[in-house]
This record gives sequence, C-alpha cells and structure tokens, in this order.
Amino acid sequence: MSLDLDLKGHRFAVTGAASGIGRATTIKLVQSGAEVIALDLQPPKDAVGEFIRIDLADPNSITAAVAGLPPDLSGLLNVAGVPGTVAPDVLARVNYLGLRMLTEAVIPNIRSGGAIVNVASTAGENWRDNVGAHLELAATASFADGLDWVAVHPWPRERAYAWFKEALIVWTTAKSAAIRAKHGIRINCVSPGPVDTPILEQFRISLGEERVSDALRRGGGAARPEDIADPIIFLASAAARWIVGSNLVIDGGASASRLDEISLTA
Repeated sequence: MSLDLDLKGHRFAVTGAASGIGRATTIKLVQSGAEVIALDLQPPKDAVGEFIRIDLADPNSITAAVAGLPPDLSGLLNVAGVPGTVAPDVLARVNYLGLRMLTEAVIPNIRSGGAIVNVASTAGENWRDNVGAHLELAATASFADGLDWVAVHPWPRERAYAWFKEALIVWTTAKSAAIRAKHGIRINCVSPGPVDTPILEQFRISLGEERVSDALRRGGGAARPEDIADPIIFLASAAARWIVGSNLVIDGGASASRLDEISLTA
C-alpha cells in the first residue's frame, strides 16, 4: 500500500536514509515523485538521489553537510537515531543535540510552507514528568551549550534513550509555533512503538524485554518500517498543512490499550 500523494517538484532531506525507517521513507518519497537527499554515515544501497555523509555526533560534520544542501528544500525528515545500547553521551549527541543543530541550520534552506518531521519514540511518552528539565535543555543556544548542560545536570543515565526522546518531543512542541511564525515551516514528530528493524533486539536490551514484549502484544506485533514511513510523509506533505507541534503516536494502539486497565471510581 502506498500514499496517494503527488510530490513531484518537491525535494526532501532525509537523515538515516540508508536503513530501517529512513530507507522506507526515502523509497516511498521517490515513488511519490519527490527528489531525495540522503543524509547518513553510509550511502544507501537504493538509487534514491543525492547522498551527503553526516555524523550527527560531530558538529563539524553537521556543518559540512548543511553546506552541501540546496536552498529550496520542501522539508527535513529527521529519522536517524541510535538505540539505547550505545553510550549515554552518544545518545545525547545523535538523538537530540545533533538533530537539533541540523534542524536549526537547515531551516533557512526550507521554503515557506515546508515541513520538518522528527522521529521520537513511545519510549518518550513520560515527557511530562520531566518537562522542566527538558525545557531548560531546549533553551540552550548551541550544540556545545547543550553538551555542557548535559554534563552538569542530573538526568537518568540508565534510561538515556527514553530521556532524550522525551527531550525531542518537548523541543519539537515548544519550538513549533515560533518556527511557523518566523519561517512558515511546520514541525511535528512521530513516536513509533516497536518496529521490525535490525536494531529491535537492541531495544529489548536497553528498554527491557518485558516492556518491549508488552508493547508488541498490545500493538499486535512490530510495525514494518513502511508503517512508520507513510505517516512521516503525510506530515511532511501539504495534506497535513494544519498540523503543527503535534506528536503522532504510531504503535498499533498499544499505548491506548492501557486505558482499558485503569480502574475508575465514582
């Protein structure tokens, strides 16, 4: 199944384009007529258009990648990320600070009416519990300032993946109105549950077998990468023109199913 969207004449930059959700998103964009600039550590095996190497953990690499982007993008789709089995410092750099730096640097290259979509996770569903800290981090002015904040403020290293996905949801939501008002660009995020990609087993390690198995049971199994790619492309398209600052949960109903277990008393 494919989205019935005509994206001819549109050009998108996609991070993480070489594998998983990013690869599925890139292929579907091309099938819909869009041009794609693939941003990743390694070039995609698929013939999807231009490739620019980027290491989101390295500010210099981000700056170099942005310098190679054209000035007429229709959107930026931030799909790249690392699992919770990597070092907390790397998680901070790739899943939040690098993504944020890239996004802020690319905004001038996105035409008015364009869109940014960030891939968060249902692991970040408890962002409200830590919103004060996340807003402090969001207020830091640069990659380096954010890294300094991370170094001196307490945050749960043992749940670094979830914590920085929370931070991404908060940053996306908090900045959305200002970005639209100043640049005419919409920014939203999606929060997938378990997805059938090579790194699913690493999530069993970092998030815990019980949590992942519960989400799989509630959602009816793991999503395919294409199941996440379609909503990403929808949010990047004009069909979602009135959606701003939203976090779209894509987990087969796993999160919603938990409401059935809440006991209400009069």
